[in-house]
Amino acid sequence: MKDFFTIIGGMGTMATESYLRLLNQRTPAHRDQDYLNYLLVNHATVPDRTSYILDHAQPNFFPELKEDLLQQSLLQPEFFVMVCNTAHYFYNELQALTEIPLLHMPRTAISYLQQHYPAEKKIGLIATAGTIADHVYENEIKRAGFAVEFGDATIQPMVNELIYQDIKEKNIVDHELYHRILKKMHDDFGVNVIVLGCTELSLAQEKAPDHPYHVIDAQSIIADQTLFLAQQLRAGKTIDWAQAKETYLGK
Repeated sequence: MKDFFTIIGGMGTMATESYLRLLNQRTPAHRDQDYLNYLLVNHATVPDRTSYILDHAQPNFFPELKEDLLQQSLLQPEFFVMVCNTAHYFYNELQALTEIPLLHMPRTAISYLQQHYPAEKKIGLIATAGTIADHVYENEIKRAGFAVEFGDATIQPMVNELIYQDIKEKNIVDHELYHRILKKMHDDFGVNVIVLGCTELSLAQEKAPDHPYHVIDAQSIIADQTLFLAQQLRAGKTIDWAQAKETYLGK
């Protein structure tokens, strides 16, 4: 297979399925051959990312992802997409394993934020406790020139309930809870734009988009950028990764 990319997914599986659904739905296809060439690694048994970030006595997820990157690099995809925000904790270590570009989901999302909401001063962030603790989104948002608002001590338990109890455990999206989180961030903490720093939150946005709030949906954005890059390859164009570094890749 030529002109293909590899998706490192399964963290979690339903969120990865949401990414694939968006990617395939947005591909302008009229026949089987119009869809994109890609390989999916749905590595569902990768240890919990947040558990390790918060407590290094817990199983480390890096060895599993390292194995995936090294195995898939042998097949020479054009680029990698890792559809888990929290797993970007080890982005630099993973990219160092291969010369094949690994898209940086948080950087891509905040590049979009910078382009579409340049006048905002303060940006809301909701994510797993691991993503909050590893500062990956916080650093990118500040790097783009914005202040970051996390809300108060009541926000994270609500976000955890939506991600873990509802989506991961029960495979449901609680529309009312998702909307309540967005409303509280907007009304109580004065943010007009809220970054969804977890792919389960992106799934919630896909399933419950009927709200008035502005969100930066990292998974939706990376799906669009994946499609753009794949179409460039399909058209026989060479991607200048050095030029694209600020948009797609990490440091």
